[in-house]
Amino acid sequence: MSVRRAVVSGQFYEGSPDRLVKQVEQCFLHRLGPQVLPKAEPSPERASLGFVVPHAGYMYSGPVAAHAYYALSLERRPTTLVLLGPNHTGIGPSASIYPEGYWETPLGRVPVDSDLAKLIASGSRFAKLDTTAHEYEHSLEVQLPFLQYVLKRDFSIVPITILNQSPRVAEDLARAVLSAIRASGRDLSDIVVIATTDLTHYEPHDVASRKDQLVIEKILQLDPEGLFRVVVERDVSMCGPGSSMALIYMARALNAKGARLLKYATSGDVTGEKGWVVGYASIQVQLL
Repeated sequence: MSVRRAVVSGQFYEGSPDRLVKQVEQCFLHRLGPQVLPKAEPSPERASLGFVVPHAGYMYSGPVAAHAYYALSLERRPTTLVLLGPNHTGIGPSASIYPEGYWETPLGRVPVDSDLAKLIASGSRFAKLDTTAHEYEHSLEVQLPFLQYVLKRDFSIVPITILNQSPRVAEDLARAVLSAIRASGRDLSDIVVIATTDLTHYEPHDVASRKDQLVIEKILQLDPEGLFRVVVERDVSMCGPGSSMALIYMARALNAKGARLLKYATSGDVTGEKGWVVGYASIQVQLL
C-alpha cells in the first residue's frame, strides 16, 4: 500500500508528535479558539453533515479551525471523513480522488477508504482516481492532525482535491459522493464531510471582512450558485469555492436543516497586522 508522506510538516504545523499535540491544544485554547479542549465522551447522536474549515498554517488559522473540530468532538464519531479541498498546484484532473493506502503525519498513519473512493470516482463525470494532485497539496493534509487529535483512531479518509472550481463540477461531485455512500450500504451518520477553503487573500482587514461576510451569508443560506456569483462578481479570492459548493449541494440534496457560523477571523486578528490579511471561517452544516 502506498503512503502519502506529509509535505508541510514542520512548516504549516509542528513536525514532532509532542510539539504537534501541544500546538493543536493551543489552537483549541487560543483566545480566538473555542477556549476549551474537545470532549472525551461525545454524544451518541450525529447532527452534522460536515464543516467548512480553513487550511492555513496553524498559527494563523488553527484557532478558527478548532471551532469546527470542537463541534465534531461533541457528536457521534464518524468512521470515514470525505475531505474536499482546493488544488493549489494545478496538477491533475478536474477533481482528484486519492485511491488507496495511507496518509501520514507526525501523529501516525490514517487509512484511505479505497472502496468508497473508487465508488465516488465511478459515479462522477469529472473526478478521477489520481495521486499526482495530492503530492504537494497542503489543504487536506493540515486537517489530519486535528482529526487524529479529536478522533484518536479507527477512522479512514477519502481525500479529494478540486482543480475546476465550477458549480457543475461541485454538483457532480456531491451527487457522486452521496451515490457512493448509498451504494456502499453505509449509514450517512458514519460519514462527515470536511470542505476546506480560505477566504479573501491579501487585502486590508476591513475589505476582506466585508467580502467574506457576503460569502458566509451564501453558505449559511445553502446557496451554491449564489456563492459562486459572489466570488465572481465581487472578485473574492476565496481558494475553495468548489469544496464549499460540493458540501452545500449535498446538504440541499439531503434537505439539511441549515448551516451555522462557528467562527470568523482574519490573520490580522492573530498577528495585529491588518493591512494585508487572509480570512478564515468555520461553519457547521447541520443535518438535523
